[in-house]
Amino acid sequence: MPITRGATPTAPTHEINVTPMLDVLLVLLILFMAAIPSMRAIDVQLPDRERTTASSSPTIVLELGADGSARINQSPVAPGELAARLRTIYAARREKVLFVKADRRLRYDAVVEAMDVARGAGVDVIGWP
Repeated sequence: MPITRGATPTAPTHEINVTPMLDVLLVLLILFMAAIPSMRAIDVQLPDRERTTASSSPTIVLELGADGSARINQSPVAPGELAARLRTIYAARREKVLFVKADRRLRYDAVVEAMDVARGAGVDVIGWP
């Protein structure tokens, strides 16, 4: 034991070493900065505040039943006729908006397929009522 004159032995210091923590934080920051550009977002079209007037054209609702049946505004549509019916409806319409209402028991891929058919028929905006 070393001899000290008039001084008390040095007590251990209680300091947190922040260098490893800063290294980890910087690595995480770099990882998140590299991952953000690759994230894809869903395009959302919010209503304009200036356009408060109601549209003059009636709303078109595509209903998909649990058995795979389709209806456009309560009128039944044959399975192969959906694209043709949507093209005739939206040919003269200025606002190409379609609302999709599907049964909860219907498989999600059937809903996506119907939405793809609607996009191919000229529908610009697809929403849910």
